[in-house]
Amino acid sequence: MHFQWDWLCLGVLIIGSVTAEIENEEILGADVEVEDFDKQSQEADVDEDESSLGIVYQTPKPTGEVYFTETFDGVLTGWILSKTKKEDTDDNIAKYDGRWEVEELKENTVRGDRGLVLKSVAKHHAISTMLTKAFIFDNKPLIVQYEVNFQEGIDCGGAYIKLLSSSNDLNLEYFFDKTPYTIMFGPDKCGEDYKLHFIFRHKNPKTGEYDEKHAKRPDVDLKKFYLDKKTHLYTLVLKPDDTFEMLIDQTVVSKGSLLEDMVPPVNPPREIEDPADKKPDDWDERPKIPDPNAVKPDDWDEDEPSKIEDLDAVKPKGWLDDEPQYVPDPNAKKPKDWDEEMDGEWEAPQIPNPKCETAPGCGIWVRPMKNNPKYKGKWKAPMIDNPNYQGIWSPRKIPNPDYFEDSHPFEMTAVSAIGLELWSMTSDIYFDNFIICSEKEVADRWAADGWGLKKLVASANEPGMFSQLVTAAEDHPWLWVLYVLTLALPIGLGVLFCWPAKKTDEDIEFKKPAISKAITKGEIKQDREELEDDEIDLEEEKDNEDIVEDERREPEETKGELVKDTQKMEREASPSEDEGEGVEDIDEEEENGVADGGQEEGDKSNKSGSEDEMKEDDEIDSFTAGYGLWQY
Repeated sequence: MHFQWDWLCLGVLIIGSVTAEIENEEILGADVEVEDFDKQSQEADVDEDESSLGIVYQTPKPTGEVYFTETFDGVLTGWILSKTKKEDTDDNIAKYDGRWEVEELKENTVRGDRGLVLKSVAKHHAISTMLTKAFIFDNKPLIVQYEVNFQEGIDCGGAYIKLLSSSNDLNLEYFFDKTPYTIMFGPDKCGEDYKLHFIFRHKNPKTGEYDEKHAKRPDVDLKKFYLDKKTHLYTLVLKPDDTFEMLIDQTVVSKGSLLEDMVPPVNPPREIEDPADKKPDDWDERPKIPDPNAVKPDDWDEDEPSKIEDLDAVKPKGWLDDEPQYVPDPNAKKPKDWDEEMDGEWEAPQIPNPKCETAPGCGIWVRPMKNNPKYKGKWKAPMIDNPNYQGIWSPRKIPNPDYFEDSHPFEMTAVSAIGLELWSMTSDIYFDNFIICSEKEVADRWAADGWGLKKLVASANEPGMFSQLVTAAEDHPWLWVLYVLTLALPIGLGVLFCWPAKKTDEDIEFKKPAISKAITKGEIKQDREELEDDEIDLEEEKDNEDIVEDERREPEETKGELVKDTQKMEREASPSEDEGEGVEDIDEEEENGVADGGQEEGDKSNKSGSEDEMKEDDEIDSFTAGYGLWQY
């Protein structure tokens, strides 16, 4: 039983700890000064460095064919800041003047590992660079992968990238929101809307125009990736079989088909509703109509009200007809600044009449209303099936003049550049370790050398459970109550079920007879019979005084025999025991002598637990009780 309670207490403690850890989330904002972008290009001469945890960092190097890589660990070359303005925006915020910097992570720093950091708040940012080699969508998969860390959480802003479409007039100095792109991928959040974008621009083969196709939202909860201030790995995989996968930290969070899981669909419907078709005037869409042959019954009275006065009601006794329900507050006083010319005549505010509190009611008594049994309401003809029902009208279908079928939407416009075009209300968004390739093994190895190392350092720096519980309680003080109850419950149960119980007088009296085991069974039976006879004789003594005188001689003789027997047993049990005590101390001497001399036999009887020995205990009780009764 105690073992089960221990496990119950342990389970309660674990549940309380998990609850506290789930509650340990918070968004922090920080005001970071805008720093000059010219300082970001400082050269990192050392590719290797050792962290405080003894981890040696090496700049990741691709192990296979790649189209683009960037670690930001060396000189920032090839990246171009946009010099243009955002269209259809106020001039004071239209310019892409948000600042960038190359620096290490604020927390869980890996010495020597640096990334590109968005530094400005409430500004437009745009930076881009050309790929090492343009990616052409033919028979190889496209894998895009990079790291993001929302170091200050995220209020409203994005961390997505754009793969810019190849074109002869592509000028990265004029990169802005209208610059043609082929794919947009990455996290975005505003308010409580957490998104992971995958958008591709599909070219209409008939018109040549481009339409954005959005992947359906992932089914998983993305909130933790935006708020835990950890570095997360975002991966997009597009395959030549027209399928895609989106992964966070190398775990698939969404996958589907480019043909079936995009909104709007890649291919338009074969047929559309004829815009020139119109519903005929005599088209009847009513499934039910009033019965034209129905007639209102003669006894149907539409003028009967739904409620009538209850004539059987009687005014309650004690009703105060002359007392109003509300009276002026007698304690109210006109304000000193009350101007009767401006504010009018002052009147005390109304309060409930105190006399009405103990009465059934005040004011003029009115009979209550009840439902009118004669009320039927306005008569309406019953509804019947419409014999002319033609169903719900819809326009006829005609072939879609804009229909086309693109059976292979993977064949998108080639990409030759990558860019970040972002607006954010939170600073210090960290980007690192971009890679574009076609082989999963290459991307996984790249992730292991970069993101894997960050993850290892973050895990090593993770605070202990106690620190997390204290931090959670600081943010949510009510958790202290949960902690106290969680700790007090097992302690209280332990005290309740494990603390030794105090022996009661009943337990002591129950165990006392065990010391008299030295008395033989035959002696007890004989003494018991003699004492029973004595009790009967004593009762008869009350009725006849002469008989009492004769009957007392026999108890005297019995008493002498009992004394001799008891003294004999004491001498056998303890020879050193004093035998000179008077008759009135026999009880005490008997208990002490029997306790010393019969302890060994008493212990043996406790171990055996036989039914005969239990009977002897009962007989000893009877003997002791009878002896005391006879003595007094």
